[in-house]
Amino acid sequence: MLVSMNWVRDFVNLVGLDLADLIRRFTLSTAEVEDVIRYGEGTNGIIIAKILEVQDCPNSRRLHLLKVDKGTEIVQVVCGAPNVRAEMTVALAPAGSSVQGHAIGKATLAGYESNGMCCSEAELGLSDENSGILNLTGVDAPLGTPIEALVELTDVVFEVDNKSLTNRPDLWGIYGIAREFAALAGRELKPIPQADLTAYDNLPAVEIELRSPLCQRYSALKVRNITVKKSPLNMQVRLARCGMRGINLLADLTNYLMLEMGQPMHAFDRRRVNSICVKTFAEPFKFQTLDGQERNIDQDTLMICTDDEPIACAGIMGGFASEIKDDTDSLLLESATFDPVSIRKSSSRMGLRTDASARYEKALDPEMTVPAIARFIDLLQGIDPGVEVASRLSDVQRFAYPPTTLTLEKRFIDRYTGIPIDDARIVGILTSLGFGVAQSGESFAVQVPSWRVTKDVTIPADLIEEITRVYGYDNFEIHSTKSVLYPVREDICKTQDTVARDFLVQRAKLHEVHSYLWCDKEKFAALGLEVEDNVRLLNSVNPNHEILRNSMIPTLLTLAHENRGFSGHFGIFEMGRVVVGQLNNGDCDERKSLGIVLFSRDADEETLFFRLRDFVSDLLLAVKRICPSYVKVKLSHAWQHPVNTFDVRLDDVSVGNLGTIHPANTQKIDKKAAIVYAEIDMNTLAEVVAAPIKYSEPSKFPGIDVDLSFVLGQGIQFARIADAISMLDCELLSGYSFTDTFGLGEGEISATIRLTFASKERTLARAEIQPALDLLVGRLSTQGIALKG
Repeated sequence: MLVSMNWVRDFVNLVGLDLADLIRRFTLSTAEVEDVIRYGEGTNGIIIAKILEVQDCPNSRRLHLLKVDKGTEIVQVVCGAPNVRAEMTVALAPAGSSVQGHAIGKATLAGYESNGMCCSEAELGLSDENSGILNLTGVDAPLGTPIEALVELTDVVFEVDNKSLTNRPDLWGIYGIAREFAALAGRELKPIPQADLTAYDNLPAVEIELRSPLCQRYSALKVRNITVKKSPLNMQVRLARCGMRGINLLADLTNYLMLEMGQPMHAFDRRRVNSICVKTFAEPFKFQTLDGQERNIDQDTLMICTDDEPIACAGIMGGFASEIKDDTDSLLLESATFDPVSIRKSSSRMGLRTDASARYEKALDPEMTVPAIARFIDLLQGIDPGVEVASRLSDVQRFAYPPTTLTLEKRFIDRYTGIPIDDARIVGILTSLGFGVAQSGESFAVQVPSWRVTKDVTIPADLIEEITRVYGYDNFEIHSTKSVLYPVREDICKTQDTVARDFLVQRAKLHEVHSYLWCDKEKFAALGLEVEDNVRLLNSVNPNHEILRNSMIPTLLTLAHENRGFSGHFGIFEMGRVVVGQLNNGDCDERKSLGIVLFSRDADEETLFFRLRDFVSDLLLAVKRICPSYVKVKLSHAWQHPVNTFDVRLDDVSVGNLGTIHPANTQKIDKKAAIVYAEIDMNTLAEVVAAPIKYSEPSKFPGIDVDLSFVLGQGIQFARIADAISMLDCELLSGYSFTDTFGLGEGEISATIRLTFASKERTLARAEIQPALDLLVGRLSTQGIALKG
């Protein structure tokens, strides 16, 4: 949002104050200022002049020779603007003046002397218009008058970060900003000039019917005999500097009021609109808005109608058929408030976000509709004195925010702020911000103004914020606080997330990525990935993003595809959200999921698979101190490999899955690469109780390591060997590990297990452990697992 300090000065006397310091304080207390623009610096000596004669320059196809009367003398000026004509009043920069820091002197152009230059709006910093020189024809000022007497040449405009104003709808207008500056500067806030609308109470009313509760309040007034079509130059300049272009008087006035008071308004051509009905329609239809576009209107979009014919999208944009024309001489003026959620949703569905909808969706104050009309009439009568009000103010209100009074104790303020702020200062700050304050001893009864009760000030702590931010956070003394600190056990989900991320980055050397919650149909289709039916977004702006994902892996596969050109071998992971249907109450069943994908053109698929299996095993050991088991399962997604897909289990609890990607999808990602994946349900993992930490004193005597190689036939799992070892009743066995596997052909593999024996009392001899080895070999042979010869 752009804010003109000249406009702010209309309501606050800032004479003698440092504007740069005020803007800095505004940033500290109210909202972040992103940029400051200074207009008119380096421009001076510009005067009003009149072109008496225009001749084409003999030596140029583009230039003209002008005779210009500047009041004291007639001078020759060479000008190349296409819109120059005789009897045109212009802004002249004579010799000796300066424009944007550039000195203007006598010059020779195309062989002819030029005694200055005729300026465009852009050159004077009035707008971005530079297609021709500024046309001042019709202004009531003597020739030679400085341009500053006609228009605000100099100004300071600052840009406020809109996100800072989300909860402050009162700051979406210049007057709200002026109130902040008045409070910061300790100056009086002037009231907004308004016309007395009670003078028209004897006139007929405007017929208004509200058929939907989505319209909170609707105020309207009819005006006729409008003869002025163009808005004053200064109004156009203020609009331009605040980011809006001038159109015509009536459109400019509604925009001017929206910027000044934060209240959007709309002017309908009275020849086409004579009564108002606000409603929704039972059936969807097409509607042409002011920008000439056909819009799809559904049953939930609130519409402004006349005789049941739609003429505007409420709170968003007017209709093309009822727009103000060049010959419009009467209007029906709208000032209304609507349900903010309805406006936001309708704007999103239509893909049309306007300055009006941006304000309405912030929850505007319904009490502003009538003052806005009174201000509009005041401005219009000042510009076009012959206008006539043709109706009384018609006002229908269906909703109002209840009055809010908060009680604030002095000791509560002192405890929160930690500094003594005297009562007079507290009352002064709150009063300057528009709050009503009644003090009784150490207690303050604070009446919240209507423009702050919409979504902002609701509890006493909010009042503390108001007091301290205006008092100045930089005025607080810095000192250590004295507070009782209690130990807090970290949430198990947060702890395991941190451990998992650290492991995958530091030990597995993977890259963490971040993506969106929805499926991208275009990217999925390019890789042959099916977009599985799931929960859908009702108001998705992009139809390709309307289905929410139920697995992390397809998203990670698209990222692997996009990054395949950067490296021939890499691994990525993401800890994010997936949605697996809906709960019984209709809410999304949202789960936290950890997805991992390894991509390699160097390793074969089997090597890459077992590398990921080891990552997953070590990860779960690090998080839960439990070694997982892997069980072959049926496919749940089309992109999973029909054979190499396994369930990951901890104590018979399924916590995820591990596998390779279907060959058809792998071919589309990279024909020369192997791709494997793992996905862990972090919510289920958090419910698994971690194994207790066991401590064992190492032996000071040397131990014995024994390597045994067994032949495993097709379909025999490693878990059988682990089970047999765990059944050994041998106190000397301190641990074991699988050290190697080797394919023997015909589905058989050789698996090498290392058993470690040790005693805390002596050095062991082979004979002491041989019975345990013989028992293990014997048990495994009965299960078809023979010792390799």
